[in-house]
Amino acid sequence: MVEKTRGRKEEVVTREYTVNLHKRLHGCTFKKKAPKAVKEIRKFAEKAMGTKDVRVDVKLNKHIWSRGIRSVPRRVRVRIARKRNDDEDAKEELYSLVTVAEIPAEGLKGLGTKVIDDNDE
Repeated sequence: MVEKTRGRKEEVVTREYTVNLHKRLHGCTFKKKAPKAVKEIRKFAEKAMGTKDVRVDVKLNKHIWSRGIRSVPRRVRVRIARKRNDDEDAKEELYSLVTVAEIPAEGLKGLGTKVIDDNDE
């Protein structure tokens, strides 16, 4: 049984989110858009999952950089998995793994947060 402690999230869970990068990169100079987008996704995952340790998948990084440094996708669908840290000398007991999720044919607008069951994968 997992106890809920105040302000800390203890359970292992996977969710899908749509991150609106367009609003998060407003006012950012064009030579820094892709690096800033990766930082904003890290910040989003940290806030959504409550873990300081956020790991971005290589495929997600390639998806963000696919159109160059300045033409970042407006929205990106990400799958964030909060997992147990198996490393003994780790500071945090949980970490978040952020991967790119498959984009439906209808587009990204209107898609909410979706909780993914472990048996679905």
